[in-house]
Amino acid sequence: MDHLSVSWDMTWLRREQKIIEFVPFPVNPSSGASCPPSHTCDEWKPFIVMIAIDFSFAAVNILLKKVLEAGMSHLVFITYRLSIATIFVAPIGYFWERNGRPRLTFRILCYLFFSAIVGASVTQYFFLLGIQYTSATFACAFINMVPVVTFMLALPFGLESVNIKCNSGRAKILGSLVCIGGALLLTLYKGKALFNFSHYESTAKSSAVKLASIRTTERWSIGVIALVLATLFWSSWFILQTKISKRYPCQYSSTAIMTFLGAIQSAVISLFTDHNFSIWILKGKIQIIATLYAGIIGSGLCFVGMSWCVKKRGPVFTAAFSPLVQIMAAMIDIPVLHEQLHLGSLMGSVIVMIGLYILLWGKSKEMQNRVIKLVQEAEETKEEEPQPQILQLTVSCDSRCQ
Repeated sequence: MDHLSVSWDMTWLRREQKIIEFVPFPVNPSSGASCPPSHTCDEWKPFIVMIAIDFSFAAVNILLKKVLEAGMSHLVFITYRLSIATIFVAPIGYFWERNGRPRLTFRILCYLFFSAIVGASVTQYFFLLGIQYTSATFACAFINMVPVVTFMLALPFGLESVNIKCNSGRAKILGSLVCIGGALLLTLYKGKALFNFSHYESTAKSSAVKLASIRTTERWSIGVIALVLATLFWSSWFILQTKISKRYPCQYSSTAIMTFLGAIQSAVISLFTDHNFSIWILKGKIQIIATLYAGIIGSGLCFVGMSWCVKKRGPVFTAAFSPLVQIMAAMIDIPVLHEQLHLGSLMGSVIVMIGLYILLWGKSKEMQNRVIKLVQEAEETKEEEPQPQILQLTVSCDSRCQ
């Protein structure tokens, strides 16, 4: 009898373990409070990875601003950047993932081709155009809309859900609306300049004149439109990456294929739009450093890290760290490069970040409620199912004894 009870308990524990494996943070169902996880380091890895990625992106954006002002072609820079990323990531993917790499089907290749369009070539072109015609700080502030757009795109694909009857669902809707309002303010209202760099202008007058000639009203509008398109394409990449990570869960290999296809796309577009081959020659140390850094870090390791985070935590979680890029870029952009910050950009960015964290609070609350429900269902299953099985086995043993 005792042997049979122990056998049943072990079977239930194995089944319960499969349920608990999907729970990101163990929760006490009676109190709703999180229990200390035994693998805290693993739980914090996605946060650490995304913070490192955002810092790298901020540095890339600052370098991009400098090389674009020096006259480097957008498409040439993208082609070199993606080519370097392919050369760097491909050997790692080949040796590291050769034993567990699934077969590359035509469908997966099509996914990666479109991933290169919305995540590498076209998206980067629009973002570079926007960052050249506005500023690095403004471009990063506008990209804060990516989490909300990703959330809205995830709804029809079933990757996110909204229940307006609970606080988490209402928070997600409210956060989305606040973010949209902040983005509209960011786009439609420029406002006055907040810093006076007259002392800097006296020592760098020629650079200031060049910046003033770039930032005309017409070019600012073009930059805003380019950033809108970049935001839409970039948000679509997170959704597409969710499907790719399920069908082809090899981050290094998929990144290498995506950057390779993106480099081909950028090179073809560049050759069709500009027949001057002299634009392919890198001039000066800043262009070489920016190209190498953006290729190895920005388009290589950062894409690998984001693909891993999408696989672990989903597209909305990964996109939610976008505002950190703006903060880190502003810390370098304003005091070091003397980029101007306008009132509209500041107000819009603050509103977008408030809406973003309302959305994240709703997302966190929804995950907590889901975990509590899973644990409660597991407890109910443990209480209800063993008794009939043990009773049946007891009768069977008694009948044999008779």
